[in-house]
Amino acid sequence: MKIVLIGASGDVGRPVAEELARDSRHEVIHVARTQGDYQADIASDESVDALFKKTGLIDAIIVAAGNVILAPIEKMTTADFHKGLQDKLLSQVRVALIGQHYLNDRGSITLTSGIAVDDPIAQGSNAATSNAGIEGFVRAAACDFSRGIRINAVSPTVLTESIDRFGPFFPGYESVPGTRVAMAYRRSIEGVQSGRVYRVGH
Repeated sequence: MKIVLIGASGDVGRPVAEELARDSRHEVIHVARTQGDYQADIASDESVDALFKKTGLIDAIIVAAGNVILAPIEKMTTADFHKGLQDKLLSQVRVALIGQHYLNDRGSITLTSGIAVDDPIAQGSNAATSNAGIEGFVRAAACDFSRGIRINAVSPTVLTESIDRFGPFFPGYESVPGTRVAMAYRRSIEGVQSGRVYRVGH
């Protein structure tokens, strides 16, 4: 299976890459903004299209990339909010919309949301909105894709590998290791379900 993994150098992407590399059936193409087998800016239509033209036909797409704006609501501007939506929500949607045309029949797309949509956190309005948009897109797009193409999302709680940076936003939350989160991505690409949100740790 030829898999494009976008965000391969991140806290989620690294354990996903390691998990999939354990299976010799998979060829994982590492993509990040500045490193990896290919570089791409998923906030740009042109960059995403150029990426898939380089990879050629593939069997699966995983997007484990995208940042949100964590800020108090009273200090949030519309420009800030839009930036977070662009980086997390619309960038992942962009990859799905463009990438579908490079998928083989019965290929799959896996996007990434997060716990803030179900369990809101302080300063997390942008995160909750972005994650809710991703999950809504996945459920609806699953009804429309043809050629047997499937789409799912993985929604992890805070990762153990990220706790030093994001722990203060998640007081009292039990973190999960990236190795556990990676299994949900394997389930998405190797399974048969579509329109599902696989929640890990919540």
